[in-house]
Amino acid sequence: MEVAERVTAGLRRGAPHGGEGLRIEALPVADGGDGTVDAAVAAGFERREVRVTGPLGAPVTAAYALHGATAVVEMAEASGLRHLPAGVFAPLTATTYGSGELLRAALDAGARTIVFGVGGSATTDGGAGMLSALGARFLRADGTPVAPGGGPLRDLATADLSGLDPRLADTETVLASDVDNPLTGPKGAAAVYGPQKGAGEDDVAALDTALAHYVRVLERAVGAPAAEYALAPGAGAAGGIGFCA
Repeated sequence: MEVAERVTAGLRRGAPHGGEGLRIEALPVADGGDGTVDAAVAAGFERREVRVTGPLGAPVTAAYALHGATAVVEMAEASGLRHLPAGVFAPLTATTYGSGELLRAALDAGARTIVFGVGGSATTDGGAGMLSALGARFLRADGTPVAPGGGPLRDLATADLSGLDPRLADTETVLASDVDNPLTGPKGAAAVYGPQKGAGEDDVAALDTALAHYVRVLERAVGAPAAEYALAPGAGAAGGIGFCA
């Protein structure tokens, strides 16, 4: 929004006669990260706010945009770096649970097409938190839930996706991302983006190992080639949320 306003002002200043008679229509655009919802609202969507779980587990206010049966959901609204106190990071335990709650709110509002912007995340949990909020269960060997975050995925023994919100099957989801990283490996979510979320060298290694294990467990659970999906361009977007979106 601010960029569009500044460009408009610059064009008017540079135009003859102060831009008199010049018609400028500013149409803000976004890349899926911060500002995606604002761009949709500027295009005529309705802004809606809900309370969801933030990346550190505390409640935060997040917004999505709705127009008819189409919603624009920005995961950074729920699980973004903006929700971390200055200088505070949680690379191993930050969760995308709130992003799942935000998606569920859009479904509750009647959305059947969701443009899901992924970027600006504080998380590297492969979207496990998001799926949990939508009904999936991720369990340790003793049957207790795996703790939030990417690090605890090392303890994952079973994944049960049978409880996923059935509305998802009838909803078209369009992923909006400006990166093409795979989920794991030297160009993956942890290696490339983990450091900007506070991950040190040991944290990056732990996250990458945990995410690779997560993929193997999901592959057993759903019988689909999850390992192939993990290597797909964009799977590593927003701490791996692109993998399961």
